[in-house]
Amino acid sequence: MKKLAVALGILMFFFAIGCSDTSAGKEAGKKAFDFELRDMEGKTFRLSDYRGKIIILNFFATWCPPCRIEMPDFDEIEKERADVKVIAVNVGRESAERVKQFASSNNLEFTMALDDGQASRLYGPIRGIPVTVIIDKEFNIAKKYVGMRPKEVFVRDIESLE
Repeated sequence: MKKLAVALGILMFFFAIGCSDTSAGKEAGKKAFDFELRDMEGKTFRLSDYRGKIIILNFFATWCPPCRIEMPDFDEIEKERADVKVIAVNVGRESAERVKQFASSNNLEFTMALDDGQASRLYGPIRGIPVTVIIDKEFNIAKKYVGMRPKEVFVRDIESLE
């Protein structure tokens, strides 16, 4: 029983950290920051490669409970919307193998990459996760969320950018 209480306490701690900020961020309306990373297949991409689409840029870790909860929503959104690209950047200092295993076991098909420090510097500081940045088709930052959000929030954001 004591182990359960400790586990629940840890879970609540991470949930509280992840949901500590509801601001859209002072970055809203500014040009998005470009960066280059490799996806889990080793293919190099630039964030700007997806200019013309609405980009959901998510900073996460596989061990983060709120991150894990919202990941299936991102997968559904990308599958439902041809004009949306989801890119999840792992900031948990995890191995590529661990991230691939996480994606596979959760049937996640959107692009994932390991942060080399560049992306989190540009969009940070990342103090709590998940952090999600919505980028419009003209490559401007529309919204920034710190903490987990329900799918409906992101769908509403996307619809407002059409």
